[in-house]
Amino acid sequence: MQRWCRQIRDSDTTAFERLYRAQYASLLRYAHSIVRTEAAAQDVVQQAFMEVWDMRSDLDPDRSLKALLYRIVRNRAYNQKRNEKNRRSKREEMQRTTNPAQDDPQGALDAETLQNKLDAWINDLPERQREALRLSRFDDLSHDEIAAVMDISPRTVNNHIVRALRRLREHVRAYDPSLL
Repeated sequence: MQRWCRQIRDSDTTAFERLYRAQYASLLRYAHSIVRTEAAAQDVVQQAFMEVWDMRSDLDPDRSLKALLYRIVRNRAYNQKRNEKNRRSKREEMQRTTNPAQDDPQGALDAETLQNKLDAWINDLPERQREALRLSRFDDLSHDEIAAVMDISPRTVNNHIVRALRRLREHVRAYDPSLL
């Protein structure tokens, strides 16, 4: 592992690939034990390897590369789990507050129609606005985190979100002003 660490620190992609192949399955099992879904576990492990590659110049051959990977996977998996719990809670809260009573089929149909329209309006936003809005509202990322993901300043993130929300309000106002 120390040799791999030195090689990866020197940007040796072959060594990185060998590390990936040697550790992927066990890291995937570990991530899966936390997040409980195959897709989420795969995302967590992939992100962990990307993080190691991004930090390769700072790797210390005297420290365990395997332990580092496990720590990154652990942190990312618990973050993923927490974020999913938050998203689920927000979806449930939205459904409780926006879904009409079950004995009102017309209300349920109206809510579904509005949700479909909102989805379409979000998809029609300019790409950067849509990305910033989704990362903020659906993935619960802070402006600083979104800035890091999108490689822009937090102020620009805010500008994208404000513009996206303004466009969505215009669509809602045109669709049914009473919703505002």
